[in-house]
Amino acid sequence: MLSLGRLHLVTDTRPGRDPLTVVRAALSVAGPDLVVQVRVEDTASDREAYDLAVRTAELCTEVGATWLVNDRLHVALAVGAAGGHVGADDLPVAAARRVLGPSAVLGATARDPGTAARAVTAGASYLGVGPCHATTTKNGLPPPIGPIGIRAVVDAVDVPVVAIGGVTVDRVPALLAAGAYGIAVVGAISSAADPARVVATLLGALSC
Repeated sequence: MLSLGRLHLVTDTRPGRDPLTVVRAALSVAGPDLVVQVRVEDTASDREAYDLAVRTAELCTEVGATWLVNDRLHVALAVGAAGGHVGADDLPVAAARRVLGPSAVLGATARDPGTAARAVTAGASYLGVGPCHATTTKNGLPPPIGPIGIRAVVDAVDVPVVAIGGVTVDRVPALLAAGAYGIAVVGAISSAADPARVVATLLGALSC
C-alpha cells in the first residue's frame, strides 16, 4: 500500500484566510507526517495557484513533507509536486495518470464503492472519500455519507482511503473504525485560533 501521511491539510483560500500561515503552523507540529494539498478557489487564476504552490513547496521541502496540487495538474508538474488530486469535474483519473506519469501520487475523489473501484483501476494511488459530514467549506456538495459510507468504499478497494468533509477531532475515532487510512481537513484547521494545536490533537487522534 502507498506510503503516505495520514493527515492531509487542504489549503483554504477563501476570502479572509491566510493559507500559508496555516501551512507553516501545521508543518511546525507535523513535519514530514503532514501532506499538504494545495487547493485554490475555482475563480483563482493559474498564476495565483502557481504562486501558492511554489510557496507551499518551499515550506514543505524544509521539513520533508509531501505536497500535492488539487485539480490543476499542470501546476503540480510546474512546481515539482509529488502528485495531484482530481475531483469528479476534473480530468478523468486515467487521463490524470497519463499527465502525471506512472510514479506520481494521484488522488481521486469518490463517495461510493463503484466509483472508487473504477478510480483505482484507472490509476488512483489513494482516494479522498466524502463528504463524511456536513461542511460549509465547499458549496454544492452531495449529502454526507458518514462512517458507513467510508466502510463501504474501504471494503471495495485496496488503496488508502482518506476521509474528508466536516472532519473534526471528535469524529476521527469513528472514521478510523470504519477503515479510513487518514483524514483530510480544511476548516477545522484553517479556522482555528491555534492551528498548530489542532494539528497536534488530530495527529494524536490518528495515532490511537
